Amino acid sequence: MHPSRPSSISGENCVFSLPVRVYYEDTDAAGVIYYANYLRYCERARTEWLRAAGFEQQALLTEQRIGFVVRSVTGDYLSAGMLDDALHVTAGVEALRGASLVFVQKVMRGDEVLFRGRFIIACVDLDRKRPTPLPADMRIKLEKIVQA
Repeated sequence: MHPSRPSSISGENCVFSLPVRVYYEDTDAAGVIYYANYLRYCERARTEWLRAAGFEQQALLTEQRIGFVVRSVTGDYLSAGMLDDALHVTAGVEALRGASLVFVQKVMRGDEVLFRGRFIIACVDLDRKRPTPLPADMRIKLEKIVQA
């Protein structure tokens, strides 16, 4: 895999991997990744997972007036990531529901898991600001990916 490009969606739970380098801005005074940045890395991987699945968030916003929001997150911080670490962030779908997706994600340094999280991502009608079912075309395509 090229170090600056994400992999395609494949394998168990349609796992996707995004390479991430830890920059100075990502760390605290001791050079350790600031805890909230693990959530940012996971957000980026979910966005790229969706893009690899054929859905651009900007197009969904402007053409279908839907967006995705984090409804809930649980996470475990297992080990410290450090300045200049080369990491990879995985994203896999645990469940595809009526108006949401459940992602399981890891931030890893090689084979070592630094952070593990579970995210419930809700599909929202941006005009009504309420949950809405996934569009039919999106559901069909995502079901095929998730079941692959």
